[in-house]
Amino acid sequence: MGSYSNNTAIVGIGETLHVRGTERTAISLGLEASMNAIDDAGLRPEDIDGIVLPLGLHRVEEYAAGLNPTDLKYHASIEIGGASTVASIQYAASAIQSGIAEYVLVVNGSRMFSDMRAQTGDVNLDWLAEQFPAGMLRRNFEMPYGLMLMPQYYTMIFNRWVRDYNIDPDSFCHVALAASKHAQLNDNAMLKGKQLTEEKYLNAPLLHPPLRRFDYCLESDGGSAYLLTSAERAKDLKQKPVYVMAATEGHPDSPDDLCARDHLFTTGLSKCAGRAFETAGVKPDDLEFAQIYDCFTATVMLQMELMGLCEMGGSPDFVKDGNIELGGKLPVNTHGGLLAESYSMGMNHVNEAVRQLRGDAGERQIEGCSLGAVTGWGDFGDGSIAIVRN
Repeated sequence: MGSYSNNTAIVGIGETLHVRGTERTAISLGLEASMNAIDDAGLRPEDIDGIVLPLGLHRVEEYAAGLNPTDLKYHASIEIGGASTVASIQYAASAIQSGIAEYVLVVNGSRMFSDMRAQTGDVNLDWLAEQFPAGMLRRNFEMPYGLMLMPQYYTMIFNRWVRDYNIDPDSFCHVALAASKHAQLNDNAMLKGKQLTEEKYLNAPLLHPPLRRFDYCLESDGGSAYLLTSAERAKDLKQKPVYVMAATEGHPDSPDDLCARDHLFTTGLSKCAGRAFETAGVKPDDLEFAQIYDCFTATVMLQMELMGLCEMGGSPDFVKDGNIELGGKLPVNTHGGLLAESYSMGMNHVNEAVRQLRGDAGERQIEGCSLGAVTGWGDFGDGSIAIVRN
């Protein structure tokens, strides 16, 4: 993959309100976000000639029926869980750079809370099994023995990491507190007005050791979208372009079977982050912010190590003393992230990166920022990263 710098740009972003419980369909939520992104770019639905769907939960035809593009030339469905939303940048940019399409929309509509809870409050295991890769394996060989939820899988990684690198689980608190603090500056954050304290965090129960109650991301419903085009076309559009310098994806060994993996820390991000920085021609230390996929607090810290922000085992020192808060060394998840804004499968991370680089983030704006990164983490360790600049 060649460099996308100066060739491809994100020119529109959109989202819905983030809620917990809705009667609306996921498609309608995604269409609302799509129209917001298209309007944000100063375009019309008929201008869209490419659609990329992260997660593969729906068909492109369902969105095409709602948007009615006049000449759809390209579509893709990316199925690597939470890594899909950032990996989608790679697919959209590649289609634009190769001349296949001119305006590519990336969109996700989700009823993650409503569908997973099945309106009863209990976890819908049949639905959940189908969201995992190799659903038949999960249903027949793991779920009967009690291995059925993502925290249970991930604690295999986290506990090994805590043991091998002498990680203090209390350090996860810094990630949760920073996300909560940033969410107070975000009117669309689900946890605005509910700021977390250190005392409340530390007194919360251990649910899946080493994870406490506030180490988990939110369950929510909503839609998010972003729109890419060439840098040349971007000059004539409504918004300040945000250029894609690099976008890569990676996959762990034995990607669908965590239990058969030789090394738990050889993840998708550990394989693709170096390629992204090399392609972009920058170093991790050059970043002015990072929107890091935060399905769990511990995932944020582990990704910091895997992408080279600090050495393995060094993230507890990296996140302390306000270093990842606004005004700190490297602000992380300035919108509140999946922990405190909403669980938008990481689409909200991309949109926040765009706001920061446009200078549109309001009270949470990082003054003068020009370079940042967005990561994705999916399934059992698939990874993705994009390096973006203004």
